[in-house]
Amino acid sequence: MNIKLSTGKSIPIAKDESILSALKRSGVYLVASCGGKGTCGKCRVKIQGGKYRTSASGKISQVDKEKGIVLACQTFPENDISVEILEEARLVVGDKIALAKSKDLAELFRSFGKEIAPIVKRFNIKLPRPTIEDHISDLERLKRELEIKGIKGMRFSQAFISSMADDLRKHNWEIHLAYVDGPEAIFVTSEKQTSRYGIAVDIGTTTVVVYLIDLSDGKLIDVGSTYNSQIRYGDDVITRIVHATEGGGLEELRDTVTEDINNILETIIEKHGINKEHVECAVVSGNTTMSHLFWGLNPGHIREEPYIPTVNSFPLWKAGTARLHINKQAPVYTLPCVASYVGGDIVSGVLASKMHKNTETALFMDIGTNGEIAVGNNEWLVTAACSAGPCFEGSGIKHGMRATEGAIEAVKIAPDTFEPSVSVIGNTVPIGICGSGMIDVISEMLISGVIDQKGKFVREIKTGRLRQGDEGMEFVIHKGAKDIVLTEVDIENIMRAKAAIYAGIALLIKEVGFTLDNIERVYVAGGFGNYLNVDRAIIIGMLPDIPKEKFRFLGNTSITGAYLCLLSEDLRQEAEEIARKMTYMELSVSRNFMDEYMSALFLPHTDLSLFPTVAKLLK
Repeated sequence: MNIKLSTGKSIPIAKDESILSALKRSGVYLVASCGGKGTCGKCRVKIQGGKYRTSASGKISQVDKEKGIVLACQTFPENDISVEILEEARLVVGDKIALAKSKDLAELFRSFGKEIAPIVKRFNIKLPRPTIEDHISDLERLKRELEIKGIKGMRFSQAFISSMADDLRKHNWEIHLAYVDGPEAIFVTSEKQTSRYGIAVDIGTTTVVVYLIDLSDGKLIDVGSTYNSQIRYGDDVITRIVHATEGGGLEELRDTVTEDINNILETIIEKHGINKEHVECAVVSGNTTMSHLFWGLNPGHIREEPYIPTVNSFPLWKAGTARLHINKQAPVYTLPCVASYVGGDIVSGVLASKMHKNTETALFMDIGTNGEIAVGNNEWLVTAACSAGPCFEGSGIKHGMRATEGAIEAVKIAPDTFEPSVSVIGNTVPIGICGSGMIDVISEMLISGVIDQKGKFVREIKTGRLRQGDEGMEFVIHKGAKDIVLTEVDIENIMRAKAAIYAGIALLIKEVGFTLDNIERVYVAGGFGNYLNVDRAIIIGMLPDIPKEKFRFLGNTSITGAYLCLLSEDLRQEAEEIARKMTYMELSVSRNFMDEYMSALFLPHTDLSLFPTVAKLLK
């Protein structure tokens, strides 16, 4: 028997084997927090054909059952079946893009000229065995040896001491003592245990990404990503803050995101046969709200004037407290935040871009659910944020998805026939469209006359690609077993997002007394920055109309900054300095922001003089 996926891939499945088990065996991973017991309801797939039996479906609504949606862990095929994996259930492990860029990561780290210096330090200690004559306690014995080595004032937590006696004897009194600055003892290992791993985590509003790193040489061993399951409680940070505070859902939101991280982590660790106790430190990067929810801190005051977070600079708490499934004593470093709506992800981005070290005036922009912007150089940094919404990461768009295998990443439309041609990540059958593909198709539709400057379809054009759909007019980008379309509602959502980003850029530059001519470099970060076409983004008015050579795309800089901080004490201090140096501007209280936003709700803008190259194309 075989499972045929909507991508065209065929996977063998044994009799009485669950869909989840067969997929996992073939290297296709789903979110399954409960380990396949049918209790979490996350491993949802859609059966498109074939006979099967389902053991339990308590987590599936009647409406979804009627659509053929089942839990993969509880569903057993009885002959060949066709299956579509729902995007929110997809766990991407061994991401080709990230792994291909791992050489760039190592080169970036080397370019800082820093030695690898993880958060956890170690030194060897050989303790004299206790005897009837030398009968001091185990802790006093350890302290005595440390003092002989000139180390005084070491702190010992209850968690450390509770396992210390057994650890000392298990390792015959010859140990590596792992500690962090303070100094504080963290755990005891054998001298023979040399494997040391760390994780870098990016908690985005829409996605969660985890890197597993070998701390001996900084090598990226593997990467995993998934949708942030907090989306169930709201697409944006404000609705999640409301759920956490007014809805009493703080613990629920916290458990949801830690489950996502642990899902990725456990899959990668199992894949590589690594002992989770050897994962000895973690670095977490996220916006201010995501960082608060991760640690279970009340985010309520972030959304109320004067917009004050509980914490900007986080203490070095432990993995056990964070509920991460690694060594419980592992320290977890959280990238510092700047203000309510500019978090550690932007500090990470500035660090990764090196704009804080250069004399040229640069613009940094992270295009995600929240559009965060920074302007400055090695002497000053000013930052602001605007809510773009999650559409560029696939959420809220009819056939939207992340920039992973099967996503349409680029589109061209023939001006005479209006026929589109597409490029798909992984050169496979398209199953959806990612942010860069959305920008491409809107710019192509504008230039070819399929839509007008208000983003409305020109109904007079003669093409079978334009049709009436369930949600109004739509344009068929790809025809197949599953047609992939962009609707007029989708276009409206994308235009609102691009308008917020452009308005934020325009206002921040004006507020610091600059014009676009003063900007010498533009760094563009964000998950889909690997594929973004500058010209197309300028055509729709998302990016300013400045020379193409000024732009540089950096991909996901939140995870890159976390990776850098995982490997270097100096870079962790640099991140803290960036956060202290940044001046935050609250755009939501600026009268001019709404004016800029309304002006940008047009393709490319109501003022075409700001987009001279686009004006020429439209003529």
